[in-house]
Amino acid sequence: MAAPTVLRYTAFSPRPEGGNPAGVVLDAHGLSDADMQRIAADVDFAETAFLTGMTSEGSFVLRYFSPIAEVPFCGHATVASAVALADHGRISVDETVEFSTAAGRIAIALSRDDHGIRAAFTSTTPSVTELPAHDLAAILQLLGLERDVLHAELPPRIANAGNPHPVIAITDRELFDTFRFEPADVRSLMDERGWPATITVVHRVTPDRYIARNLFPVGRITEDPATGSAAAAVGAYLRALEVLPVPGRIVIEQGAHVGRPGVLTVDVPATGGIVVSGHAVAID
Repeated sequence: MAAPTVLRYTAFSPRPEGGNPAGVVLDAHGLSDADMQRIAADVDFAETAFLTGMTSEGSFVLRYFSPIAEVPFCGHATVASAVALADHGRISVDETVEFSTAAGRIAIALSRDDHGIRAAFTSTTPSVTELPAHDLAAILQLLGLERDVLHAELPPRIANAGNPHPVIAITDRELFDTFRFEPADVRSLMDERGWPATITVVHRVTPDRYIARNLFPVGRITEDPATGSAAAAVGAYLRALEVLPVPGRIVIEQGAHVGRPGVLTVDVPATGGIVVSGHAVAID
């Protein structure tokens, strides 16, 4: 079998040098799990998405692999996949496309504006639960932070809108910008706890604007530049805490700390899935 074509896109930015890069394989139906894992490791982005077929209902079957393991859901790779399908004539802009993923069915609405193609996905129905005290203590220790840096109105939680994300909010902007961590130690904690995606650390700038750092040590990556599933989780988290009027919208800026700034727009309805949108563009 001929080697599959691996496309490279970045999501949540209209510029190739911004946002979160993802590999996309539009025709992966003949690939084994080992093939997909090997390709993802070679691409060495946070995730590579593989379209492995179609369901009987007409949804694209989409799987995601980081360089070290398969993950249930990846927002930025889903956005990248939808835009890649449009760029290659498989679907039309101004169309809603549905993906079947391990986390459930994900619908993405496409549109075009002055900056290019924009994609909006609706997450699965989220859940928000307490972050156990020992997990919070472990995270803070790895980041070299004390409990008093946490935002009083935004207590730690685990929010799941496709992947479970521990979410902690830091009040002080300087501490948010300057905290450091040992990637191998964070990776060990995430593996021990079974957290397949990111640890999400946020700072509230205004009630509708947040800055995020998403810890994701894998391969050469330490922080994810723009994390769609985490953005959906943050939207669910704010709704559960009742600190955001619903329906409501927030903007999350992410990636500046790793040199790839991106913007994620998060629309939070009163109930149901969270809508995350942004641009995506081919890198090469």
